[in-house]
Amino acid sequence: MPEVNELVSLNPYKIHLEIALLRTFVTVAESSSFSVAAERLNKTQPAISQQMQRLESQLGLSLFDKTGRTRQISMHGQKLLQHAHQLLAIHDETLRAVYNNSITGHLRIGAPYDVADTILPMLLSHLVKSAPNIDIEIKIEHSAILMEALHRGEIDMIISTRQDDKLEGGILRTSPIVWFCSEHYRYDRHKPLPLILADGPGLFAKFALKALDQHQIPWRQAFLSSNLIAIKSAIHAGLGVTARGIEALSPDMRILGKEEGLPPLPSISYYLWIRPRTVNPFVRQAYNILRSSFGIDDIR
Repeated sequence: MPEVNELVSLNPYKIHLEIALLRTFVTVAESSSFSVAAERLNKTQPAISQQMQRLESQLGLSLFDKTGRTRQISMHGQKLLQHAHQLLAIHDETLRAVYNNSITGHLRIGAPYDVADTILPMLLSHLVKSAPNIDIEIKIEHSAILMEALHRGEIDMIISTRQDDKLEGGILRTSPIVWFCSEHYRYDRHKPLPLILADGPGLFAKFALKALDQHQIPWRQAFLSSNLIAIKSAIHAGLGVTARGIEALSPDMRILGKEEGLPPLPSISYYLWIRPRTVNPFVRQAYNILRSSFGIDDIR
């Protein structure tokens, strides 16, 4: 592969660095671990790996040297790191300068229960740093209910697991759905699987029941609630097993899988949506901040 200077001298304007990829690269370099970086950025480790592959593809350079199971920042990676901090600082300062005085208003954001203490705080942090003068109102509900509220104009922006071609937005994050239980719970695979389920129009229960039925695994409803706190309490109490996004997993829980005879579950995407013809320009400015910070590619 050519050196950085060779690439730039050959075609300096055809290499476009994505801010979101640079931010991930700096986090990986600072934490010296893809898994730690994934935890800090509220992403999965495969998502971090994919982002770093995209960045290497954009540059045409290897940013990491693999030694056994570990990865070290390569010579090219060290050169990039020297300037990445400056680029990110300039980017963030530019957004603050552009939006600080112009973004003032009330923003209503909706989020589903399972990301209320994971993805949502990360999103709010970026908003407040770039536009500290905004007032934010939060609504925590099921994704289906949030979608309806957004269409009615009762919310300005939502995080949702639902797709809708009538809205404007893109994928904020994709995460695996996993089976998990209390770390002290012991599942007996010879008995029907005791399920802890969420009441309401949820995708997690739909995916879980479909997978169990396809693999002919017997199950029974051990607990039912529409409240995520109650669901977590049931898990801690050892009442059974649930299927949720990995964001809901806490250190005192453990993941179940092939060893327990449970079928694999699909990944789920979290979208950031706004109405395409919103009458409030302030909402679009806030969306553009998040779109730039998280590298969201618009679906429509």
